Amino acid sequence: MSRQGDQFSRFDLNKLIPTLKASNEWLGEVNSQSLQGMTKQVESAFTRFFREKTGFPKFKSKKNPIQSFPVPQHYTVNFENNTIKLPKIEPIKAVLHRKFEGEPKTATVSRTCKGHYYISILVEDGKELPVKEAFTESTTVGIDVGIKDFAVLSTGEKVENPKYLKNSLKRLKVLQKRVSRKQKGSKNRAKAKRRLAVLHDKITNQRNDFQNKLSFRLVSENQAVALETLNVKGMVKNHHLAQAISDSAWSSFVTKLEYKAQWFGKTVLRIGQFESSSKLCSVCGYHNKELQLKDREWICPDCKTKHHRDINAAINIKKFALIDQNLIGL
Repeated sequence: MSRQGDQFSRFDLNKLIPTLKASNEWLGEVNSQSLQGMTKQVESAFTRFFREKTGFPKFKSKKNPIQSFPVPQHYTVNFENNTIKLPKIEPIKAVLHRKFEGEPKTATVSRTCKGHYYISILVEDGKELPVKEAFTESTTVGIDVGIKDFAVLSTGEKVENPKYLKNSLKRLKVLQKRVSRKQKGSKNRAKAKRRLAVLHDKITNQRNDFQNKLSFRLVSENQAVALETLNVKGMVKNHHLAQAISDSAWSSFVTKLEYKAQWFGKTVLRIGQFESSSKLCSVCGYHNKELQLKDREWICPDCKTKHHRDINAAINIKKFALIDQNLIGL
């Protein structure tokens, strides 16, 4: 991190913790490992900002109900009486979903907008990821993501876009108006903001559930999944489509596909974002330069094949990916 020519590492910030504790008594109630864990997160956020030109780090207000903190070490999990012991805190009763095997690493305690508390624990189990299974043309599926249909497969299957944000817009606008009408700093405004946050949380949970189930199914049914690399940041600059693109959350879906593929020894193939997947006839290779975004179906002038735009794109995505792997010819 740097400011006005000075550079600060997390180690420099750690040295300031005793001084901050002296002037802020409540910091003394927090275990030092968690405070040092937060300085590491601050360093990571500013490093991404300066190196990758991502957004400036946002510091959460203490009034924000959504909060989290790391516990790097010195905590224990008791599966016999379902409790978790954190530093400087009495044992807490918890619902432990499953017993883990391995060496516990960093734990993260988080609070949702509903006031529910969760703890996620990173465990080093010493197990290697499964070896990737061999794939062929018949065990690979191409996927074209979109707005009307969330995903169209090279098999011809269309997965409807649930559009959770769009379906909740009316209610969101009502709640946003209620927030704006309340006096800043009042308890009523805080309640209104909480109701709004709960709805946003519901939308996020619905979207994650949909994407988790779809990504699991695709990885389970295929040895390889082929996708087009999308420039989402560039696409959302189109103000007419920005909200619909954000609602689809394609990047989140691809992330889920990739880590599930690693879990099960499957492969995710990516093709370049400038490949003409939609305009190229998947049968004869004719390039339809006149095709526009509004054209959902078209007939190839050369081979007379009638194409559904997105199914044709999915087939081409699969073909391009397999050509890159030298599994099929041009």
